[in-house]
Amino acid sequence: MKITPHRGCPLSVSDVILLLFLFNFRTAAISFTSIPISLLAAVIVLERLGYSLDTMTLGGLAIAVGVVVDDAVIDVENILRRLRENRSHADRISPLQVVLNASIEVRSAVVYATFAVALVFIPILTMSGVAGRLFAPLGVAYILAIMASLTVALTVTPALCLSFLGLRHITEKEPPVMTWLKARYERILSRVEKRPRTALLIAGALTVCGLAILPFLGGGFIPELREGHFIIHMSAVPGTSLGESLRIGHQVNEELRKLPAVRSVSQRVGRAEKADDIFGSHYSEFNVDLKPLKGEEGEKIVGDIRKLLAQFPGVNFAVKTFLTERVEETLSGYTASVVINIYGSDLDQLDSKAQEIARVLGKIRGSTEVQVQSAPGTPQLEIRLRPADLALWGFEPVDVLENVRAAYQGAEAGQIYDGNRVFGVVAILNPAQRNDIGAVSALPLRNGTGPYVPLGKLADIYQSGGRDIVLHDGARRVQTVTCNVAGGDVNSFVAEARKQIAQSVTLPQGSYVEFGGAAAAQAQSRRDLLIHSLLAGVGIILLLTLVMRGWRNLVLVLVNLPFALIGGVLAVFAAGGWVSIGALVGFVTLFGITLRNSLMMISHYEHLIREEGMTWGIETAIRGASERLIPILMTAFVTAFGLLPLAIGAGDPGREIEGPMAIVILGGLLTSTALNLLVLPTLALRLGIRAATPEAS
Repeated sequence: MKITPHRGCPLSVSDVILLLFLFNFRTAAISFTSIPISLLAAVIVLERLGYSLDTMTLGGLAIAVGVVVDDAVIDVENILRRLRENRSHADRISPLQVVLNASIEVRSAVVYATFAVALVFIPILTMSGVAGRLFAPLGVAYILAIMASLTVALTVTPALCLSFLGLRHITEKEPPVMTWLKARYERILSRVEKRPRTALLIAGALTVCGLAILPFLGGGFIPELREGHFIIHMSAVPGTSLGESLRIGHQVNEELRKLPAVRSVSQRVGRAEKADDIFGSHYSEFNVDLKPLKGEEGEKIVGDIRKLLAQFPGVNFAVKTFLTERVEETLSGYTASVVINIYGSDLDQLDSKAQEIARVLGKIRGSTEVQVQSAPGTPQLEIRLRPADLALWGFEPVDVLENVRAAYQGAEAGQIYDGNRVFGVVAILNPAQRNDIGAVSALPLRNGTGPYVPLGKLADIYQSGGRDIVLHDGARRVQTVTCNVAGGDVNSFVAEARKQIAQSVTLPQGSYVEFGGAAAAQAQSRRDLLIHSLLAGVGIILLLTLVMRGWRNLVLVLVNLPFALIGGVLAVFAAGGWVSIGALVGFVTLFGITLRNSLMMISHYEHLIREEGMTWGIETAIRGASERLIPILMTAFVTAFGLLPLAIGAGDPGREIEGPMAIVILGGLLTSTALNLLVLPTLALRLGIRAATPEAS
């Protein structure tokens, strides 16, 4: 795997952010010691479980960084703040007790938040089919990383804080950045508290806008993978000779080489002698290797190649990357994003309706490479025996058919011995004569008792059109239409295709249509995710009821989740409006970060009321939010700068999944952080916070 320089940049920027906020080198060092320990622990367990560090596992570790950073920052910041407060008290306690109390203060919320976020990812582990095999490693890596981070936060981080901070002098004053931010934040929050309706109306309006955009977002099963390599399938009319396929392929090769982005082109025609493929000499594959390209250049080259291939009439082409092709072929048996199967009993009707559906698809915006897989009209040489002439010359039909079969498929006429090796001698008609009606008509036949008779005196021989193959699926006759979608928005394309086919194509009785391919796979994955997510949601609510004291607290934790959706949806819309699996994972990650922030905020309010004896009111709401300001901002900034290089290079090869994910998280962090710091305290002040007594706790 190639590691680009961007990978190292976030670490340096994050170092600066932590130093800027904490204003203490030792404290920042503790946080950045905990982060790699957590990730390395997850990698070790992954290796023990048999997983390798591939794109998916690395993606899971990458999106877990937000939670890992949050764990490191929350514990360290809380311990540092309590150590500062301890120095200002007249009855100081030992640093060990301070570290212990500060860790216990956030321990419960951190543990429950981590398990809640882990439950969010359970639906990814339970996905079936190709989607499950593809994305389960990502979910495993993510869960292992956050569990390792939780273990480090509960064990290593407090020990490091005691060693590096507990026994050393710590200034009582907060860092200047903290003081400046808290003072201005408290003033802003006080103004918001005086006009709560305005803040709530703005938040509600933004939420409605985000929900209104959702129907306009497209999506696909997997993003367009930019591997720097394309496979081009070329299919001529069945029966096309090897020489003709090579001639056409040479012209295609020459045109492709003229493209500046193409480095090399090679062609493979037909199939090997013992290959599994059933293709004949009319079928070719081109391997096109590209020069290193940026994201926008990679998108442009696909259009350039398709435009170039459109110059070759009478030949069907399909352009795919290797991984995308393998996934789609596994899903439906065809290397196409959209597969439409028409079932019925009448072959002529199936052919007619397939052609109609192909014409409908060709008119829909975004359709490319529309093909009927077993198109009628394939040139054939038809030989029809004349019974009267057979009887006149004393031939049985089987005798004539055996001779014709031998002429085209060959018949063993003898054997040649070379030592202990035996070679069969096969008699077969010359390839040049097989498509020559005159040569076939002159084929001599003999019944064993009479003279030689040319085939033309026994049968009518002429060229016609027919089928080169009759497709079946589960003993049902089927005709298949395939196409790809330019731009990748398969969901919207399939919805429009269903609508247009229902309006324009009338199927005969007993015939029906089924959609397959990536669109059907995504629909199934979406159903699985929905059902499993509902079950996981129930589990999360049950888990949160154990840590939240009353339904109001639970509502306050959950109400912030729609706020996270706003920024993510707007970011996706601004980036092109296409929801890939990476974007969905980004939403899951964003919900996890938002859930943790809300849970930690409400838990801190409970701590102030239960442990410090404060009464719930505007003073408590502002103090609790102010004390949570720095951890929330540090987590947001570190996560944002860590993901910023991925978002900037979202279109580059290798970032097709992580790039959209980073865009969603960045957009969601912006709105979620702002609303978490401004709207959540306002809602909490209106609904009230219920905290158990110290004895009950």
